Amino acid sequence: MKIAILDDYQGATRELACFAKLADHEVTLFRTPAQSEAEQVARLRPFDALVLIRERSQVDDSLLAQLPRLRIISQTGKVSQHLSLAACSRHGVLVVEGSGSPVAPSELCWALILAASRQLPAYWQGLQQGQWQDSGSLGLGRSLEGLTLGIWGFGKIGRRVAAFGQAFGMTVLVWGSEASRAAACSAGYRAASSQAALFRHSDVLSLHLRLCEATRHCVTAASLALMKPDALLVNISRAELVVPGALLAALQAGRPGFAALDVFECEPPSQEPLLAMANVIGTPHLGYVTRDSYELYLGQAFDNLIAFAAGSPVNMANPDCGWETRQ
Repeated sequence: MKIAILDDYQGATRELACFAKLADHEVTLFRTPAQSEAEQVARLRPFDALVLIRERSQVDDSLLAQLPRLRIISQTGKVSQHLSLAACSRHGVLVVEGSGSPVAPSELCWALILAASRQLPAYWQGLQQGQWQDSGSLGLGRSLEGLTLGIWGFGKIGRRVAAFGQAFGMTVLVWGSEASRAAACSAGYRAASSQAALFRHSDVLSLHLRLCEATRHCVTAASLALMKPDALLVNISRAELVVPGALLAALQAGRPGFAALDVFECEPPSQEPLLAMANVIGTPHLGYVTRDSYELYLGQAFDNLIAFAAGSPVNMANPDCGWETRQ
């Protein structure tokens, strides 16, 4: 098969051990995103198969209609909002998916909490400029022990972050669905009495929700205004959980006092005002970006392609799409 691997920002795929699985196929890697649909179509028209690295490229009816040769899309991890499964089925394109791991995102979340709490980026920048113990306008950092860690969403990542907080001597307060709150209590944590109480009482509030229509823009300006002036909001999930512009306005108003972000509405961000604020630290969507995660995510994606090439596809997200007739 002719296979395209999209959006390999770091050019890392060829260096992975799992890349050897595709030795019998013709593989092309694209490091940079296409700047338009026309460019994307021109790139992808020759290929039988696509490998999507998480959610870096959109796949919809308009794109698929212009790729008559495409037979299969292998998604790293689970299919999400970036790909229209219905459109793929309408065009007879099979979608296969893998699984993920909460380890790397959870660790990055805690690294951001520690870095923001102790003002490490500001101190490092000052040290580079010859300044000793100078964090600029941010003042002293703070310890986490005895503070309240709020967690909205008690899935695999939320559970791990809660355990980290407990290990650091924090009180863990959880909000989410009724099932999530019950699971948190069973695990020995506290459930918030309401969403408002979560925002009001958290010293550090970390979002761990999947993006869907029910959660899109669920963090509002009114919710943020309830937070403490020295509170930290952490978002490694999706920027679209927050109402556009609400976090910037809230930080400017002083509630919360700080933010640590791994996700942005536009990725890569272009003229993102949050990145110019001294009380914000950010990383370029690195939650799952470790060698271990890439071996897992891409290794599964390649296994799924090999199974398809052998005529026995597995892990199909839309098995009734008519993929057999497209071959």
